[in-house]
Amino acid sequence: MHIKDNEWSLSVLSPSPENYISDGILYPKTTWLGNELLTKLAKWSMETKKCEFKNTLSLISVAKYNNTYQNLKEKYKEIVKVWPEVTDPQKFVYEDVAIAAYMLILWEDERASKGLPRKQSFVDLGCGNGLLVHILSSEGHPGKGIDVRRRKIWSMYGPQTHLEECEISPNDLYPDADWLIGNHSDELTPWIPVIAARSSYSCCYFVLPCCFFDFNGKYNRRQSQKTQYREYLDFVTEVGLVCGFNVEEDCLRIPSTKRVCLIGNSRTYLTTQSAALDEQRASYISSRQCYGVTVRSEVEGVHQSESQPAARRAMGQVAGREVLRNIDVEGALIFRFQPRGKEPVRNCTALPQDFVDSVVLEVANLLLSGIQHLSGTSPAWSRGESLTLSEIAAHLNEDTLKRLRNEYGGLQTLLRNNHQVFEVLGGRVHIRDWRDTKLLSQKKPGIQAEQGVSSKATKTRLCWFDRHHPQGCPLTSEGCTYAHGLEELRPHQDLPRKRQVKY
Repeated sequence: MHIKDNEWSLSVLSPSPENYISDGILYPKTTWLGNELLTKLAKWSMETKKCEFKNTLSLISVAKYNNTYQNLKEKYKEIVKVWPEVTDPQKFVYEDVAIAAYMLILWEDERASKGLPRKQSFVDLGCGNGLLVHILSSEGHPGKGIDVRRRKIWSMYGPQTHLEECEISPNDLYPDADWLIGNHSDELTPWIPVIAARSSYSCCYFVLPCCFFDFNGKYNRRQSQKTQYREYLDFVTEVGLVCGFNVEEDCLRIPSTKRVCLIGNSRTYLTTQSAALDEQRASYISSRQCYGVTVRSEVEGVHQSESQPAARRAMGQVAGREVLRNIDVEGALIFRFQPRGKEPVRNCTALPQDFVDSVVLEVANLLLSGIQHLSGTSPAWSRGESLTLSEIAAHLNEDTLKRLRNEYGGLQTLLRNNHQVFEVLGGRVHIRDWRDTKLLSQKKPGIQAEQGVSSKATKTRLCWFDRHHPQGCPLTSEGCTYAHGLEELRPHQDLPRKRQVKY
């Protein structure tokens, strides 16, 4: 920023294009820096409205965070290159690296202030891809992640990263965990302070709310003076207060619009008051009217107003003491809560094989339509043309498309799963030319195993090209890993599990 007299200006310095390296990291383009970033910086510099959130990284040292973040980013950047999920690795990898950096500094400060002799343990509820668990575990914090659906990348982390595929209930307790983590934990977000309070007196929590959920279902707005996001953060904060936590708020430095975290790392009550807090939590949860049950209460000497804030009633700040009837404290915590069950497999692998085969053949015929007239003995083997996914979808009937829309990734996933036939590059679909793979395997020994074709798997499936391509297979029978005819078929053998990749 340049200031002269009463005028100021902004400039952004960027390396020349030849300094951009291809290391799996996305660098901003110079045109974006000039056309987009400078405009936004100028606009933000002129704004005077008061922000409704805390300053970024207000609870930890920014210098420590920057140093830790850069070290973790360098240490785990290779994951970007091998990311097997359909989600964007540029966003999800570096977001989890940033959250891990924040947690590590937060925990380091806690160990110093409380004199803790060891690194904190944790449980990540709704851990998703498990990368945050992997980083924290690799940095010496014992812990595990739990999610209702296993992700493909889980098998790549190695045995030191503990991940479990199972349902999660508010009645599950974690007495051995120092911290519970809810990173975009959806339905579990308001329950995490409750679970932490019930797990042990020393258990703390960290939540990063994203989607808006109440104790049982979607969160319904009750105020119009605030944004929905601000109102929901206040609600989750209120839950923590009712559960007896001192709740702190901070704003993370992550590539997301939902970047405010809430932290409960100390209690407002003594251990001898735990029984009273159980009643307060049960009263508050039922007051959210999520369960359809009635809480009958009597107040000694003072009438309880229906308009009184639920949190205030639950905190016991009215005169007298509520006597809860017709409600079991432990049962109230899970009454009618519907945990998200194990999600059905929707990666096109559960589709009927005849349906998959028909779509594969239909798409292949589209790409090969220009060479259908050629003889199978033609010396110039052709892979036909390439089409975009949208161009291919335009040729498929509506029933087929509707069936594919129910699968994660849809048409693209189905074509990628059939990698014997197709390559999907940059949103365009090509017929695969196995001569290129053969040439690459000669230059780089071992590439065949990396392509997913083990020596024990050769000739266990029929060659699609030998059966369906107008010119047959571009490889000879001896050079092709698939069987040219039934006489070459071998029985399937049990294959060893893929080698785990450690970072």
